[in-house]
Amino acid sequence: MRNQITLYDTTLRDGTQGEQVNFSAEDKLRIAKKLDDFGISYIEGGWPGSNPKDVRFFEMAREADFKKSRVTAFGSTRRPGTAPHEDDNIRALLKTEMETVTIFGKSWDLHATEILGVSLKENLTMIKETVAYLKEKGREVIYDAEHFFDGHQANPSYAMETLKAAQEGGADTVVLCDTNGGRMPRKIAEIVADVVARLGVPIGIHAHNDCGLALANSLAAVESGARMVQGTINGYGERCGNVDLISVIGNLQLKMGYSCIPEEKLKQLTELSRYVSEVANVPPLNQRPFVGKSAFAHKGGVHVSAIQKNPAAYEHMEPEAVGNRRRVLVSDLSGKSNIDYKAREMEIELGGNGYDSQKIVGEIKKLEDEGYQFDAAEGSLELLIKKVTGQFQEPFTLESFRVTTEKNRSGPSTCQATIKISVGAEDEITAAEGDGPVNALDNALRKALTKFFPQIVEMGLVDFKVRVIDGSGGTSAKVRVQIESRDSREIWSTIGVSENIIEASWQALVDSFHYKLSREPEGVE
Repeated sequence: MRNQITLYDTTLRDGTQGEQVNFSAEDKLRIAKKLDDFGISYIEGGWPGSNPKDVRFFEMAREADFKKSRVTAFGSTRRPGTAPHEDDNIRALLKTEMETVTIFGKSWDLHATEILGVSLKENLTMIKETVAYLKEKGREVIYDAEHFFDGHQANPSYAMETLKAAQEGGADTVVLCDTNGGRMPRKIAEIVADVVARLGVPIGIHAHNDCGLALANSLAAVESGARMVQGTINGYGERCGNVDLISVIGNLQLKMGYSCIPEEKLKQLTELSRYVSEVANVPPLNQRPFVGKSAFAHKGGVHVSAIQKNPAAYEHMEPEAVGNRRRVLVSDLSGKSNIDYKAREMEIELGGNGYDSQKIVGEIKKLEDEGYQFDAAEGSLELLIKKVTGQFQEPFTLESFRVTTEKNRSGPSTCQATIKISVGAEDEITAAEGDGPVNALDNALRKALTKFFPQIVEMGLVDFKVRVIDGSGGTSAKVRVQIESRDSREIWSTIGVSENIIEASWQALVDSFHYKLSREPEGVE
């Protein structure tokens, strides 16, 4: 049987200390239920002594049905000169009625004397008494030794005394924290091994990523005997973040032979990462290991040619094992292999002699030199392949459009677009207003097209991005516009490039409608 590693998630507390990460109490409950379903052992819900939102979360958590996870309340040791039963923070922890509480205390003599302003002896008493009091109240107690590795470097004997104080108080687990994220993996491994040998309770690791080593340090700690890993989903957290539990799971369970979640849940790893990202309203990191959109993406022609013969040539594992998928990108670095792969994926027929592939590669290289980027706009790529191979017929043709913007002193600017298109032998002229020139153009085009193609009603805009390709041209610089659209079945991206932002937006907008209609050509009246 494989060694079991306990996962302790602190996304809802430590994760929210990261920039741009903020959860409502309801958001926290949604994520907690997702983590419970996934099989995370402990979910740290927050610090009830610090804010009303966390108090409300624990009120809701008491009524929720958690099947696999223990929701934990987080707080500090008692205040100096205050008995545990008189401390408001300790009372708040007990009031949550959670079976498990996590307490942090000072392991670094600097923090005890300079930050808290207490003697080293009083700091030890605070740790021991707080843990003992919570144990008397029937709680499972996890003790987080804050700044332990910095404290060990400054005063190793005292740092160990703080752990023994927690042990003597009855702590169920003692977690060693690299709070400043500045320790090296070899040192982490040495210290954890020493603590495991000298302490009689299970040891955990809590690593921050300030040197980019949170994952390496966590894995080193596990190999040295730590049996709990604390971290956050997607690595959210203070400064550079906490260790990413997504990568911890991927490495421990798929690479190192440990068990930390039910085996069948591994295929939900990508979904979990994206779910938390969505609730946090933080864009997913494409390059995130295991689960990122680019984790199994191949762009170079040599790479693509190889993975068609054997994916193991350029992939360390099967993407499906973690719920991800293989992607082949097309750019100016592409060869015929990329085009052949994408054509099969898009179910587009190419000529068997390779001429079509060569022609498509040449066109892509030319357009990317002008600023297009097809690896980020697969809707436009599909249309390009169809156009080059003569498999695309424009469902409508632009005759003309005009966009006007009016601004006066007293109010916001107003925009109006007038557009004339032809569908077959019939012309349609229409006008619409919008919040901006692109929005007005979009509204006018939709209005004109709906008469001929009613299916576009279900099509919506997901994202609109503008990037200056070369800033040296100032306000006349060439820009790249990327539009992301969706309907009830899929999401697709299209692109436009021009020195005129309206023209670039029009290109991307038209491609978006063309893509939709190429998938559903029926509907013309």
